[in-house]
Amino acid sequence: MKKLINAFVLVFVLMVVGAFTIGCKKKGEVFKVGLITLHDETSTYDNNFIQAAKNVAKKLELSDDQLIIKQAEENDECLNTCKDLVDQGCDIIFADSFGHESFLIEAANKYKGVEFCHATGTSSKFKDLQNFHNAFASIYEGRYLTGVAAGMKLNAMIEAGTITASQAKMGYIGAYTYAEVVSGLTSFYLGAKSVCPTVTMEVTFTGSWFDPTAESESATSLINNGCKLISQHADSMGAPGKCEQEKVPNVSYNGSTKSACENSYLVASKINWEVYFEYIFKAAKENKRIDTDWCGNLNNGAVELCELNEKVAAAGTKAKLDEVMAGLKNGTIKVFDTTTFTVNGQQLTNELISTLKAQKITSAPEAVVNGVFEESDANNIQSAPYFDFTIDGITFTNTKF
Repeated sequence: MKKLINAFVLVFVLMVVGAFTIGCKKKGEVFKVGLITLHDETSTYDNNFIQAAKNVAKKLELSDDQLIIKQAEENDECLNTCKDLVDQGCDIIFADSFGHESFLIEAANKYKGVEFCHATGTSSKFKDLQNFHNAFASIYEGRYLTGVAAGMKLNAMIEAGTITASQAKMGYIGAYTYAEVVSGLTSFYLGAKSVCPTVTMEVTFTGSWFDPTAESESATSLINNGCKLISQHADSMGAPGKCEQEKVPNVSYNGSTKSACENSYLVASKINWEVYFEYIFKAAKENKRIDTDWCGNLNNGAVELCELNEKVAAAGTKAKLDEVMAGLKNGTIKVFDTTTFTVNGQQLTNELISTLKAQKITSAPEAVVNGVFEESDANNIQSAPYFDFTIDGITFTNTKF
């Protein structure tokens, strides 16, 4: 009888272990990575992730079949793609778009032996999931730097008599009114304002991450409204292409557009996802713990300023960018220094944030520390941006998205 009981216990243990390891890598199998993107390489945003993953795969000497790249919409297609990647033997799966998060969480609950990592998300700290992780970077610092270059370009126009100081108006095309977009456009504006005090900015939203027609039409509208320089948080070449056509300076995002827009491209910033990919690919391969929420920055190379187009940039821009870059790295310059902007005429404080209720920061209600709004603070709040306020000097033409 004792032997029979022991046999039943052994069978039960094996069944439990077997159920837990569904989707897990078996010893001796090939290590594989799955990458889920919203669009293909024609999207500047998605292409940034795709190229970073390919570069890291090459660096880590992964073969072509060890990196599997799939596209998926922000719906059940994402969950089905996760299942497909698990079935193909992926040890780690990464998705790049905000709307992918809920489906990755569902997959992480189902496939406990696979690591799931997500860019721009906000849920990892509040989910009891050891295999689900969020990541972002302090891209607001990169946006600020590009804003400095934009402000210097406006100053050059003013000095040349092309425009007056009161006509120093920029246009910005955003996809949605998410905090990620608002944080980026605000830091871009603050960078410009730091060198061009009279600058204002008009913002329009398209309701899509990738819509070449809407982005082009938005650029046209902003230019017709008197905007002398255009930037964007949208992923197609719609706006840069229109700026090249209209000979209006453009600050792009996620990579340089100089090759296609040599007469209008000024500068760009991007997150260098190679830093994070190398970290998580190695961790997954070696069965090491991945940070629940990770945030890169200028100092570790996760935030980058793309090439400056000297043909379009104002004289002295490179030296100024180097100066501001050094200040951001050593902490003497703070992008969201609350003495440099107001919201409805008031300086932003924790009390005002609570009154506005524009963003629910559940894990750390005090976002303003020593007069600075601490953006993308992964240790205390979250890596994904949460600055969600319309500051004075910026006008939204539409807010329905």
